[in-house]
This record gives sequence, structure tokens and C-alpha cells, in this order.
Amino acid sequence: MIAELFVAVWLAQAAPAIVKPPAARLVVSAPVADVTPDDVSLNLLRVRRVYVDRLTGGETAAQMRDLVISSLQASKLFILTENEERADASLRGAAEDLVYTDQFQTSEGVNVHAGEGGSNSNSSGTSFNNARGQVSRSASRNMNLTLGEHEEANIRERRHEALATVRLVNKDGDVIWSTTQESTGAKFRGASADVADRITRALVTDIERVKRKN
Repeated sequence: MIAELFVAVWLAQAAPAIVKPPAARLVVSAPVADVTPDDVSLNLLRVRRVYVDRLTGGETAAQMRDLVISSLQASKLFILTENEERADASLRGAAEDLVYTDQFQTSEGVNVHAGEGGSNSNSSGTSFNNARGQVSRSASRNMNLTLGEHEEANIRERRHEALATVRLVNKDGDVIWSTTQESTGAKFRGASADVADRITRALVTDIERVKRKN
């Protein structure tokens, strides 16, 4: 009896321990919220300092950049900085200021031609006692009418047009605002200056719209 008990104890100690696997845990990930354009536009309200980058488009684009900076500065919307690293967002894009000539050519003409012609001839002769007589008659009628009128016009018109397409990009690289503006000039402003003012007015309008919605 003691021997059987000893064997049972020895087997219990020698048997490998059975380790139960830990209970599986169910991990539920939170759904990722979709980013809507309205959410992106809210970033406009967080922008305090703006850097206006060089605009592509040649020499006229450099002038447009200066005009945009001046217009934004006058609006008091942001602090304008020349240090891109300090800016909350950067204004980038392209601009062009074109001077060209439009040419229009027209040609009009009216022609009237009328003509009439006719010819009539009659001849008779008589002979009596070696005396001869002859009567001859001819008639002719001719009428011709010509009327012509031709007018040509060649018009050349010098035109001035400016165009700019810009976007506001935050530090994450997201485009939070964009616009395209063009102008042939205003009453008291040139085409480029008018485009710069249009850009500022569009930005002010969109910021006010976001504020009203929130």
C-alpha cells in the first residue's frame, strides 16, 4: 500500500505540467472617421501666419506675388512672413500677365449688273425703166447698267489680361483652400492688381462662410 502511494506521488511529480493557453482577447478597433472637405476647410480658421511662395509663370508672376502679398497684408487676415518654416500655411500656384492684340477683319460687297442689246436691219430695192432705187433702214438699241459697292474693315484691339490660380497648403501638405481668378482690368486698377484683390476677396468670403457654419 505504501509502495503504491509512493508510485502515485512520483508519477504526479514527473508528469509535465499542463499549461492552459490564455483566453483569446477580442480586439475591436475604432472606426476611422472619413475626412470631409468641410473638415479640411476648418483648417482655415487655424491659420495665423502665411508664407506666399514664388509663383510659376515667368517675370510677370513675380510681380503678381508682390501684389498678392500687398493685398493680403491690407486685409489683416493673416500675418505675412518671409520665413516659410514659421508659417502655418503656404500660398502656392501660378500666374500670368498677358498683353496681346485681337484682330478682326470683315468684308462686304454688293454688285448689280444689267444689260440689254438689240439690232434691226431692213433693206428693199426697186427697178423701173433702167432706174433703180434702194431704201435701207437699220435700228440698234443697247443699254447697260452696273452698280458695285465693296467695303472692308480691319480692326485691331490691344488687350491686357491677367490670370492666377493659387492654393493654400498647410504643414501636413493638405490643400485647405484654392481659387482661380482672371481679369482684364478694373476701373481704377490694372489686370494684375485686380486679380490679386479678387484672390483676397475670395479668401475672405470663404473664411467668413466657414465661421458661420461653425
